Amino acid sequence: MRLRALKAAFPYTIPIFAGFWFLGLAYGIYMNVSGFSFLYPMLMSLTIFGGSLEFVAVTMLLAPFAPLQTLIMTLIIQARHLFYGIAMLDKFKDLDWKKSYIIFGMCDESFSINYSTQIPKDVDKGWFMFWVTLLNHFYWFSGSTIGGLVGSVLNFNTKGLDFVMTAMFVVILLEQLLKESKHYTAVIGILCTVLCRLLFGVDSFMIPTMIAIVLCLTIFRTPIQKAGI
Repeated sequence: MRLRALKAAFPYTIPIFAGFWFLGLAYGIYMNVSGFSFLYPMLMSLTIFGGSLEFVAVTMLLAPFAPLQTLIMTLIIQARHLFYGIAMLDKFKDLDWKKSYIIFGMCDESFSINYSTQIPKDVDKGWFMFWVTLLNHFYWFSGSTIGGLVGSVLNFNTKGLDFVMTAMFVVILLEQLLKESKHYTAVIGILCTVLCRLLFGVDSFMIPTMIAIVLCLTIFRTPIQKAGI
């Protein structure tokens, strides 16, 4: 049962492996050139497991001690996971001890796979989601650790290296657009983001955007489902 679920989950994580290793290497190198040993990216990728937050954490660690501002920034950056969790409530039913780790390790990519994949009937749902989560976690952890180790022997201009997360999300959006026959959800996401960016400003638009997207998807759920998205 476990092996069958692993064989079913692994192919879905191969694109994530390529992206996470590149991003993880970039993050580890970025941490190293910022003055941190490989232990920092290794432990942070293992315990935080939030790519965008970990990149921002480099600046936080170098800045003066400001716990309240750090807490607020962390909540803003990772607030989207609240909505991921709400969307996954039905799928988490009837799961055993694996649920705790699946919740802890749920990143954007793992959520996308576990939420949208039609799991074969002969594959255990819990083990499938567990392997997806564990594999993606391992890709990020190993890439970050290796990046931190080899960063000290590399000598090149790292300006713009933190842009890799933005590039990753652009690729995910493009892949989603290619999968959809009609782009209702993408249009909702873009419009909500632009409007909230104009209304709330660059520092405060993330949470209102997520709320607006969830409301729109809830209101237009029936026509979206009828469209087969």
